Amino acid sequence: MRLDAIVFPRNHHSSNAAATNPRNSRIYLRERPGTARRVSVIDLSDSILGDPQPPRMQRRIWDLVSRSPLRSLWNLEGIPLRVIAKHTWTSLLADNLVGRAAELGFYFIFALFPSLFTASSLLGLAARSASHIYDLLLVYLSIVIPRAAMSTVLDTFNQTTAATTSGKLTFGLVAAIWSASVGFSAIQDGLNTVYKVKETRSYIAARLSAIGVTVILMVLVTIILASLLGGDFFARVAYLRIYHHFLAFAVATVSRVLSWIFATILLSLLFAVIYYFAPDVKTSHWHWLTPGAAIGIAGWLLASIGLRIYVHVFDNYAITYGSLGAVIILLTWFYLTGLMLLLGAEINSEIEAAAAAKRDRVPLHP
Repeated sequence: MRLDAIVFPRNHHSSNAAATNPRNSRIYLRERPGTARRVSVIDLSDSILGDPQPPRMQRRIWDLVSRSPLRSLWNLEGIPLRVIAKHTWTSLLADNLVGRAAELGFYFIFALFPSLFTASSLLGLAARSASHIYDLLLVYLSIVIPRAAMSTVLDTFNQTTAATTSGKLTFGLVAAIWSASVGFSAIQDGLNTVYKVKETRSYIAARLSAIGVTVILMVLVTIILASLLGGDFFARVAYLRIYHHFLAFAVATVSRVLSWIFATILLSLLFAVIYYFAPDVKTSHWHWLTPGAAIGIAGWLLASIGLRIYVHVFDNYAITYGSLGAVIILLTWFYLTGLMLLLGAEINSEIEAAAAAKRDRVPLHP
């Protein structure tokens, strides 16, 4: 079939016309003159631009996503949620996010101990007992990391800090920051795949960006853990200083609740930083909280708690993996972390793509 044009219906009276009028939610494909007059219809109510979409049209949509992102991802502009869910699932499989998450898990575990060493060293600039303080902070990671894997992390961290001397600190800190940035470099590659863009930054520029964002993320994680530690600290002070039992309980509860709220806000900020700096799109808009980040955070917490419960109930990993059992658990947790991070980005990108397809009403000639 030779097409004369792709005709997009217009309606200047309502921004939600395509969502409410079935005629406005369709694309009409008209054949060239000289052939039998026939019109084919692509229904937009069930697809962004038909399923499957022509490659040229796909490229046009993702160029719009890269150059003209939405200012708010919460405004779906009348696009049904089932469309977003359908295309998110399709893109998750097409982009091989399950394999990408496994890659992220490997790089995360590779960057873990350099990150801990770097954070402890930076904290040491302000406190002499930095390793002891950071050891207390890391205990709060056991909320999401299974205890068997967490004990391995703490033991390795303590061995690393105990073997560190002042002469090795400067060179070790630089090397640790460089090594820790490989985790964010892997995130950059993953989010470029999600947003269908190629990396145009030079290797040095991309790596320097990864190093800078890695330091920011380490500071955020440290503050998140410190807020939880601070909540427990003030709760203990309340029980020690306030002799009225009910009042002490109330103050301790408020202290812990506020610390969890603050930690949650910082966690959403961590996702926002990653989603803003990682993909190499032409234009970026800062979003404090996006639908993808909200689902990613909720999914990450549920997956982490589920893994903890599984390890606690089915405590037979040591029989299968022996001494590597704790490492396998930690790698699995990092895998789930990477998968939820990529899933949130995929949801955001599909919202952007659906909105871009709806905004674009220019005829496209093959």
